[in-house]
Amino acid sequence: MCEVLTIPRSSYYHSFKKTVSNREQENQKLTKEIQRIHVKSKARYGAPKIHQTLVNNGCYLSLKRVQRLMKKARIRSITKKKYRPYPSKEKVIQLDNLLKRDFSTRTINEKWVADITYIPTLRDGWCYLASVLDLHSKKIVGYSFSRSMTSELVIEALRNAYTAQKPGKDLLLHTDLGSQYTSSEFTQHVHEYEMKQSFSQKGCPYDNACIESFHAILKKEEVYHTQYTDYSAAKLAIFQFIEGWYNRNRIHSSLGYQTPQAIEDQMRKTA
Repeated sequence: MCEVLTIPRSSYYHSFKKTVSNREQENQKLTKEIQRIHVKSKARYGAPKIHQTLVNNGCYLSLKRVQRLMKKARIRSITKKKYRPYPSKEKVIQLDNLLKRDFSTRTINEKWVADITYIPTLRDGWCYLASVLDLHSKKIVGYSFSRSMTSELVIEALRNAYTAQKPGKDLLLHTDLGSQYTSSEFTQHVHEYEMKQSFSQKGCPYDNACIESFHAILKKEEVYHTQYTDYSAAKLAIFQFIEGWYNRNRIHSSLGYQTPQAIEDQMRKTA
């Protein structure tokens, strides 16, 4: 066969001793590490965050290389499109907007934003999550989960945030014009905590974009991939996502690829 094909016999025998190049061996090791990081994030991390995690761990490589290895291994971030509800036509009285889309901060507990989102369950129907986010650290400083969307839901979230953070006077709290946030009961607690209350303009999602961004992350990385049996199952999952993942383990590009808790810890050390 070698004579017919004019191939040296040495080439024929060499084919039985195939070796993997150093580059390929390195790619195999990197792919395993990428898979480990991907699994640890519950498939929530895409190429940018996996790349940054590799760099933090001492693996210096380009983002494009990570993207190529992920594509070859068919590793991808779980993402689902956010549901967009129809806007309400109900007339709403406009209240003061003190934030005015100025999301800049110098330290923690300077500006908080709050909002409510819906979580579906099989047995108990819709449940509701009220969250409070610190604009400086992007940390969820307080939240409350309930089967009903009442003023008590948002009051409990604010109470938890205030108890945990112990902020000073004149903290700016920004919300939308929902009836829960404009209620006299909620406003009374805001005054007791000596906070300044700010409200979004009606039909303008950009005023409260930061807290809506968190709820979008929650939906895309957790809620849209799970069917919660009931309220208790959903409550446990939300707790694990916020406390076990988002606040303490999920790195954020806007925070220089650090976690919200790490940013808060740094600010408390320098205070």
